Amino acid sequence: MSVVGYNSPWMDEELTLLRQSVRRFIKEEFVPGQARWRAQHGPDAEAWSSIGKAGILLQDIPEEYGGGGGTFAHETVLNEELAYAGVHFGSNIQAIVAHYILIYGTEKQKRAWLPRMARGELIAAIAMTEPSAGSDLAAVKTAALRRGDHFVLTGSKTFITNGALANLVCVAVKTDPAAPGLKGLSLLMVETQGARGYHTGKPLDKVGMNGLDTCEMFFDEVCVPAGNLLGEEGKGFSQMVQQLPYERLSIGTVAVASAEQALAITTKYVKERKAFGKPLLEFQNTRFKLAQCNTEVHIGRVFLDHCIQLQLAGRLDAVTAAMAKYWLTECQCRVIDECVQLHGGYGYMIEYPIAQMWTDSRVQRIYAGTNEIMKELIGWAL
Repeated sequence: MSVVGYNSPWMDEELTLLRQSVRRFIKEEFVPGQARWRAQHGPDAEAWSSIGKAGILLQDIPEEYGGGGGTFAHETVLNEELAYAGVHFGSNIQAIVAHYILIYGTEKQKRAWLPRMARGELIAAIAMTEPSAGSDLAAVKTAALRRGDHFVLTGSKTFITNGALANLVCVAVKTDPAAPGLKGLSLLMVETQGARGYHTGKPLDKVGMNGLDTCEMFFDEVCVPAGNLLGEEGKGFSQMVQQLPYERLSIGTVAVASAEQALAITTKYVKERKAFGKPLLEFQNTRFKLAQCNTEVHIGRVFLDHCIQLQLAGRLDAVTAAMAKYWLTECQCRVIDECVQLHGGYGYMIEYPIAQMWTDSRVQRIYAGTNEIMKELIGWAL
């Protein structure tokens, strides 16, 4: 999907075969249901068991815990193929939560949750954002108070991806409400099935990505076993900071793949669409706009590949990940907006893929830390 003649240096024969398999699965199992997913504001529940049976989930989790035993490159192939197909599915959230468990969880927690997540039996969500606390995690009010062998969880979360179907939620909570600022934050794994006092709101009606379920979560004195604490109590903020680069690089991956797909769709369109008796591609403005977009996306691809190689080597730092999330999503939005313009009136019709890509792309600059926060992180490092 990228510029002709360029191949990502991290790709190899094994990953090429995986890409073919993943692409075939998405085309056969996910693409036909996209109109239904968007109408119901989320995927079919069966989609999770389907992708789990196909062995596609948790590509970079060790085989001993039910994963694919691969690397971030394997997970990237899945993220790219979903983006190329225009399918929004919470497998990246599944992978993010799995990494929290893999890195901070006990052996008992890993063996209890990871294999079931790989099979699609457990659907994971990560609940950080609250109505009054987005990027500012110091403002988190959801509390989990220790009472004997369990925590009592009270509060609410919003904008939670996979929220409607989730039965395993990684919740950012205050286990020490008296602690100032970011101190006293912990991560608590909540198994929602049959949990008294837990419920979700109706699916949120978003501008885009309506095939991805997003909702509010409410915790009214939910009892959670103390054994579900993830890692050390009070270390939640540092845990989240350590794992955010993984999430932000995944978002950058989707950004580049989406922009590449938008260019492919638009290039085909301007070759076929005629105005004043000739194809749109024969107009200088069209060629110049596409040349500009192709150049930007190619630069983005090369930078993304560099970041992926750093991640594979264990050397991706938080600042570089912030640069990737910020610049690549800005590039995605610029390029797709130009592609909409080149489609003319048809670009504004929601049945056209480019229009769906336009509405879907906007949130990329917001979640996992707004791009303004990314600039702050980069600026603080100067």
